[in-house]
Amino acid sequence: MLQWIRRSFIAGFFVTVPLVISVAAFIWIFRLIDGFVGPFYAAWLKRDVPGLGILTTALLVLLVGALATNVIGKRFLQRTEGYLLRVPVFRTIYAPVKQLVVAFSPDNEYGFKRVVLVEDSARGLVLGFLTREFSVDRGQGPESMIAVYVPTNHLYLGDVIICPLDRASYPDITVEQGIRIFLTGGMALPGRIRARRGDDRVGDFRV
Repeated sequence: MLQWIRRSFIAGFFVTVPLVISVAAFIWIFRLIDGFVGPFYAAWLKRDVPGLGILTTALLVLLVGALATNVIGKRFLQRTEGYLLRVPVFRTIYAPVKQLVVAFSPDNEYGFKRVVLVEDSARGLVLGFLTREFSVDRGQGPESMIAVYVPTNHLYLGDVIICPLDRASYPDITVEQGIRIFLTGGMALPGRIRARRGDDRVGDFRV
């Protein structure tokens, strides 16, 4: 009986805690965003209407997105961004945050588009994200190289590995799955991974 209680409690704990944390985070974000615009609506309508703030924020983001996809709007936003980047404090905060967000954008040409396995003689196979493909000429002709970002602290801090293209392989793991793997410390790794090299060779890795 005690073993059943213990087993059921542990199982319930690991099911309940992520659910509670996710719901609490959602409520906190909702209140934070709604709190910016909500007071203006409350003063205008003479009553508090929950949700109007976050609805207005969503519409504003949609409007900016529509503007950014327009040729004229894109130029306007780029020029505005250029002026804002001249402010030292704003530039220090805005530039790294934008680079991190753009890295996960599906429209970004290079950043975080693929998960990569790099063969490292010291550490074995290293899992990371492809951020750039380029060539290096060291006097013997151009060599195909890649830059791989390997997170070491909640995706925000990490190492950049520069290695030849033939030392990398591309597993059948999406970027979203790769992020989940890093956030769980590797526990989200599937039991078997199929990886394809640049020369189209396919290999299997068991975890």
